[in-house]
Amino acid sequence: MNPIRANQVAPIIQGRIFSGEGESSLNGVSIDSRTVQAGQAFFAIAGENFDGHDYAAAAIEKGASCIVVEREIDLPADCPVPVIQVDNCITALARFAAWYRQQLAAKVIAITGSVGKTTTRNILYQILSRFFKCRQAPKSFNNHIGVPLTLLSAEKEDEILFLELGSNHPGEIPYLAQIASPDIAVITHITHAHLEGFGTIENIIKEKSSIAQGLSAEGILMINGDTPELVDHVRTTYGVDMITVGTSRQCDIVGTDLKTFGPHGSLVIEGRTVSVPLAGKANLLNVLFAWGVCREFIPLSDFIEAVEFLQPYERRLVPVSIGPLVVLDDCYNANPASMDNALCCLRSIAKESGRRSVFVAGCMAELGHESVPLHEKLGRNATCQEVQVLLCAGPFSKQIVQGAQKTAKYPLESQAFENTDQLCDNLHKWVHPDDIILVKGSRSASLEKAVQRLRVLFGNQ
Repeated sequence: MNPIRANQVAPIIQGRIFSGEGESSLNGVSIDSRTVQAGQAFFAIAGENFDGHDYAAAAIEKGASCIVVEREIDLPADCPVPVIQVDNCITALARFAAWYRQQLAAKVIAITGSVGKTTTRNILYQILSRFFKCRQAPKSFNNHIGVPLTLLSAEKEDEILFLELGSNHPGEIPYLAQIASPDIAVITHITHAHLEGFGTIENIIKEKSSIAQGLSAEGILMINGDTPELVDHVRTTYGVDMITVGTSRQCDIVGTDLKTFGPHGSLVIEGRTVSVPLAGKANLLNVLFAWGVCREFIPLSDFIEAVEFLQPYERRLVPVSIGPLVVLDDCYNANPASMDNALCCLRSIAKESGRRSVFVAGCMAELGHESVPLHEKLGRNATCQEVQVLLCAGPFSKQIVQGAQKTAKYPLESQAFENTDQLCDNLHKWVHPDDIILVKGSRSASLEKAVQRLRVLFGNQ
């Protein structure tokens, strides 16, 4: 970020300098004393398992040029580093980010939705960074801390900034959107996710569409036109420009002839075939949304050429060869829609390759009162996609297996395990060389352990 003095920052974040030299300059922010860099302001955020106030002195030793705190801290009386006291460090960080966003010349693209946020953001970054100076967070920094940090990492030379807005309770999206003030806001897809916090699909629609509350003066809202309830809600609630994206003819931006074959696929946009080197139908829709944004910056011919060079994002339906196995590593997260997409991909690749299909399933978190029926449905969907071996771990693993066993019209091998460690210890009994294996579950399932165990079992074969 552009250098700014501590005595200029204090009023922006509604704080007061109570020690140190206010003329000191800062050129960035950090909330981690272990990685703070010289010249950065250290915000002493208190979390569940740590309190940044305990590490303020360490941040100064690393070269922090300013400390933001909620309470007094012990520092030498002659310490020249300015200390700004605020009511709440997280709120102060948000205020600073909202102010800084208004100083940026870069176009801000903010993406939300139940699924596809991170992948669409990554696709956009890969494409548009070929033509512009772009910036995005290194990970899914999509909450009340991550979004401000991403904004504050922007430099004056940046031309496009990509943000991801996540939410698992009402009120989070409008808060983040008002900080980000996006020039283009995208709602990728609405589905059963975080029902524990939202309760109903209708509440999810209200939450995700509230991204419109933060749009810049001439901002554009781009939404999934294949979800009529979303379209109707946005149309009746927000008086903003709206572009619909989807496969329905009534959409403003339409994708047709969606085809998947193995780890690749294609779709037709404006009469042109777009070859997509990513697995699963969902990635074709992610690319379609990416075009909705990219058409504001580049011609379709440049977009099509750039798509050919796309690389999959880590642990999101990435085909990995482990000895004789093919593993679809999709263990970053899961909800019903992303599970269905991954299972369709598994079936497609298994049929194409003639391999036996194995589904290593972790449970889907935060589904609230819908947890039992949705996990039973997952089991039914697994048999609809002709999964031959079903291995499940977690609190609803029995429901997945029960759903599968009730509907399987073929010999199905299945087993429910209490937890992921138990599943890993039994993988050698179920997995054969040359299998194709889908590994997918919510973050709480920690299914990366299963991928690692497969590397140990088959990596040297």
